[in-house]
This record gives sequence, C-alpha cells and structure tokens, in this order.
Amino acid sequence: MNPIKVLCVDDSALMRKIMTDLINAEPDMVVVGTAPDPLVARDMIKQLNPDVLTLDVEMPKMDGLDFLERLMRLRPMPVVMVSSLTQENSAVSMRALELGAVEIVPKPTAQSGTSLAAYQNEVADKIRAASKARLKTYGHNPAEKPLPRIQSAIEGMSRDWVIAIGSSTGGTEALTRVLTRLPAECPPIVITQHMPAGFTASFVQRLDRSCALTVHEAQGDEVLEWGHVYLAPGSVAHMAIRKVGAHYRTVLIDSEPVNRHKPAVDVLFHSVAKEAGRRATGIVLTGMDRDGADGLLAMRQAGADTFVQDEASSVVFGMPKEALHNGAADEAVPLDKIGERLFKGLAQNRSGKRK
Repeated sequence: MNPIKVLCVDDSALMRKIMTDLINAEPDMVVVGTAPDPLVARDMIKQLNPDVLTLDVEMPKMDGLDFLERLMRLRPMPVVMVSSLTQENSAVSMRALELGAVEIVPKPTAQSGTSLAAYQNEVADKIRAASKARLKTYGHNPAEKPLPRIQSAIEGMSRDWVIAIGSSTGGTEALTRVLTRLPAECPPIVITQHMPAGFTASFVQRLDRSCALTVHEAQGDEVLEWGHVYLAPGSVAHMAIRKVGAHYRTVLIDSEPVNRHKPAVDVLFHSVAKEAGRRATGIVLTGMDRDGADGLLAMRQAGADTFVQDEASSVVFGMPKEALHNGAADEAVPLDKIGERLFKGLAQNRSGKRK
C-alpha cells in the first residue's frame, strides 16, 4: 500500500520540522513537502498532489481560513487544521470544520504535558482519519426546516429517558446537523465527540447559539434535564452517567484512554446501558476505528433503541460500520433522517410497540 502523502503548511520553520519528523517516523505516511504560507502551498499542491494537507490557522499573506475556503471550493482535499490553543483560535478551528476541514490537532506546548510520543500518535491518527474521509461540505441549507413539534412522540413518556451519541471524525458537523433540527422538548442528550482539550468550549458555544436545545460542556455531577445537551470535555476526562434517585447525573472520570481515546464513547455507552437500560437511545455517528461499538452493543442488550449513521452520509464509516458488524445495531440511517428516526423510536416506546 502506498504511504499517505502529506503536505505541511506552517509559517514556523520549527513547526514544519517537528511535523515532518513526526510524520516521517510513521510507516504508512510521508511528508512530500512543506510550505511557509498558503501561496507557496497552492503551487505545491498542484505539483505534489498530496493526499492530506496539515494547515496552520495563523499565517502571513493569507490566513488559514481564507485559504481553506478557497481550497475547498476549487480543489477539495482532506485538511487537518493545526492550531495553538487560544480562545480565538478554538473558535477559528470550529469555523474551519464548518468550512470542510476534517480534523483539528493542537500545536504542542511545554504546558500541555503531552509527551512527544503521544503527540505523534495523535497527529498520525488524525492524518489517517483524514486520508479515509469522504469530503462533505455541509454548510447550512436554508431550505432545511426544524423537525415539527413532537408532543405526540413524548406525551406519556418516562421522564427518565436519555439519548446518548458518540462521534469522531466529521462528527462536529454531523452533530450540528442533527441537533439544530431537534426541538427544545427533547429528552436529555449526552455526547462524547473525540476532540482535543480546549476546543469543546468553542464547539458548545457554537451549538448553543444555533440550537433550540441548551448545550453545555459537562462539568460533572449535573442533573440531566430535558431540553439540555451535555458534551464531554475534550481530552480532560471520560464522561459517564449515574442515576441518583429519580435523576441521572453526569460523571467525569479522569482515567487512562480507552480505545486510545479520552473521552471514549464506550465509557459513556456502557454507563448508559447500566444506569438507563431500555429507557435510552444510542446513536453512533461518523468516525474512524471502533470506539462505541462495544458500548452500543451493551446498550442494545440492555433493551435500548440503537442505530448508526449510514455510510453514504458519513465522513468516515469506521465507528458505525464496527457497530453494525458486532450486532450493536442493525439499522443505518442517513444523517438528515436521524432526527426523524430518533423520534419514531420515542413514539414507539411510548406506545409500547418497540420490542
């Protein structure tokens, strides 16, 4: 198999060297060129035809967002954004994902405490995921309307229902498409999205502005409320739930990565299977590898309603495929139909028709 060809674009000579050394140390990828700015990168893309581009957010002559927007319009290709962790750059990185970038990786810092080996693994995993991506330019379809009110689906429902969603590569835009169509009168939603530390806060702010639902970055020990969404904090801790009395609460667990991820979807799903049983819906969206497959199976075996995003609408059909293969779900749903499928399941639960 031919190695993944990578072009690194960064105005820092040191960062270009770091990325080159890390990537070239992997057996299945190679840096075919580096560029100090987007104008040089434009010509190198034509000459070298890379499979994946790593792109700095802040650069001279043309910033990363402007270049990304032009690139995705004229010559779409998988892009991994490389960003220093600031509040401004986190928001810019979220905009980059909206424009079509596939992944985000933070720049290494002495304060992060991340070892060089761990950072190399993170960079390599993002590049591998990007190389397998089906490019999507979701944007916002002005003709797309929110789902109709769903009183008929939720009237008489048990108030201890919970919806759990897991996603990775391509997940930020998939989640945006799903959540912005859901009405406020919705059971609580808990989400694990693979994302670097510090970037989830910007993502939460963006979702909260665009959703009828209230979106939070989980802090731990919050009571899950209807009409609210709780997102696991990136790289800080795993998120789980536990039932205390009549209510579910969020739990943050600072432990080792699971399936090479922290937070891990499996941790969330296993807790939902244990605590909520059949009073739950589990959904696996786009993402690479198999995180979530075992946890979704546990949810299904506990009686939960489970399904996955279909291949045609997934950026990377890894996590959904693995969940289908291990019997965690037998239904794959197009992204734009997930909201409808979700509430169909809720209505069937209310009427007692779901087996």
